[in-house]
Amino acid sequence: MMIQLRNSFFQVFTLSLLWVVLLLTFFYGGETVGIGYLWNVAGIAAICAALFGVMYNALWNHFTLKPAWNILISSALSLGGAMLAVLLFSRDMYELLLPWLPGMIALSLVLHTLGFYIYAKMDSRKRADELNNKLKEQA
Repeated sequence: MMIQLRNSFFQVFTLSLLWVVLLLTFFYGGETVGIGYLWNVAGIAAICAALFGVMYNALWNHFTLKPAWNILISSALSLGGAMLAVLLFSRDMYELLLPWLPGMIALSLVLHTLGFYIYAKMDSRKRADELNNKLKEQA
């Protein structure tokens, strides 16, 4: 499990780093970016990797918490990580988004709830198909 999570972390870190550099190219194409800001970019990539490469993977595939806890934990951490990443990217953008935080919390809870139930339905269907295939092979 640890090897899988570590590999997932570095894959997401690399892709996030490339994505943020692409965004910087669009937003700050003609400007120079200081070396200190590159640490912000690495921080954004690390936040994305921790959230999407490790936290979601562990929370939904390895932990055995109740669905309500999974939804609350993933909503809180993803929204907190997203706001921290926006703050690292641009303080002005962060200040524009801050008044919308209550709506983002509600939207995050709703979308994580929908995502959980859709994922659970797809996962149970996949497992049922695997069991049916194994039964057919044994018969």
